Amino acid sequence: MTALSFSLILVGVLLNAAAQLLLKAGTNAMPLGLRLALEPHILGGLACYVVSVVVWVVALSRVPVSIAYPMLSIGYVVNAIVAWYLLGESVSAMRMAGIGIIVVGVFIVARS
Repeated sequence: MTALSFSLILVGVLLNAAAQLLLKAGTNAMPLGLRLALEPHILGGLACYVVSVVVWVVALSRVPVSIAYPMLSIGYVVNAIVAWYLLGESVSAMRMAGIGIIVVGVFIVARS
């Protein structure tokens, strides 16, 4: 995998993770309802999704899906760490062990 291909995958994954975190922040900002559709975090999250899809399509044009798709698991790691740091969500020892397994798995897939 070239550095450009890996960068495209990483950018797509990070945009997807940012979208999830922005959506969560938006739902924390106000109660569910019609006004939620205009909440800036929600709109930012949706924009991240749109851009991530474009980046992902470009990445898939360069990398086999059997390698690219497992890389999405990096998003779980990013979301868990950022949610802990910014949103105050708990990260138990069991969750940390799972994150470690994901990191090892992504490393193995990337090296194959």
